[in-house]
Amino acid sequence: MSEPLTAPGEGFHPHLPDAPDRATAPLRTRLHHVRAGSLDGDTAQSGGMRRFAAVSGKTVGSEKLWMGQTHVAPSTASSDHHHGESETAIYVVSGHPEFVFIDDTGEHPEEVRLVTSPGDYIFVPPFVPHREENPDPAEEAVVVIARSTQEAIVVNLPRLYSLPASEG
Repeated sequence: MSEPLTAPGEGFHPHLPDAPDRATAPLRTRLHHVRAGSLDGDTAQSGGMRRFAAVSGKTVGSEKLWMGQTHVAPSTASSDHHHGESETAIYVVSGHPEFVFIDDTGEHPEEVRLVTSPGDYIFVPPFVPHREENPDPAEEAVVVIARSTQEAIVVNLPRLYSLPASEG
């Protein structure tokens, strides 16, 4: 019952090849197979990171979702940034990336560092300034990111700051 793998050029449905006598189906009526080697590197970037789109408006015609990979080189950090109106979910594939933000729920604002391991998840609410870091001197960290907006929004910032409660 095992189906063969999708081969490049076979269309969106690998076992229903496009035929000249068959009308082309609209993008939203077909499944899309995005191969690991076909990720799109033409995405919004912040320093110290490489982002690759897998599911986006550009790659598959999605309207409300962006999903891809981010690679953080050893001993590096992203710029301070936020993702605008996007809700962002992060799944740690490899490495031990750290996610840094400012928490001002106490008497004084304090930098919080979330240290992760493979299999962990992080949720980043809209507009929350943060930074991703990979303190490991030898191992690249890789995460899968899903966002609630069609494309990756990255707003680079000059520094981290806490988000006022009225904006959160």
